[in-house]
Amino acid sequence: MQHEAEKRLLDILDAARDIAVFVGQMSFDEYHENRLVKAAVERKFEIIGEAISRLRKESPETAEQIQEYEKIIAFRNLVIHGYDVVSDPIVWDVIQHKLPRLTSDVANLIKT
Repeated sequence: MQHEAEKRLLDILDAARDIAVFVGQMSFDEYHENRLVKAAVERKFEIIGEAISRLRKESPETAEQIQEYEKIIAFRNLVIHGYDVVSDPIVWDVIQHKLPRLTSDVANLIKT
């Protein structure tokens, strides 16, 4: 694996793990009310999406091994450009149902 591709994967993994730590055992209501955590989570999703976007350009064969990588990039674009319509329930759903799979996919790519 190319050095840059590995760096992008590590950036993705670090940001995904940070989100898990930031949210911890919070309920949706706690997340919804915590502006600081929401801002931190959204920033980490920006990093994840940007890293995958760069990975797609630098090593498309690696990016293609990440499930729904195009949707992740689109989600990053929504968080950045649609800041006024970012929905807490959607972000929460991504945290709960998509982030664990992304973390697993990327961790497995780094091991190979």
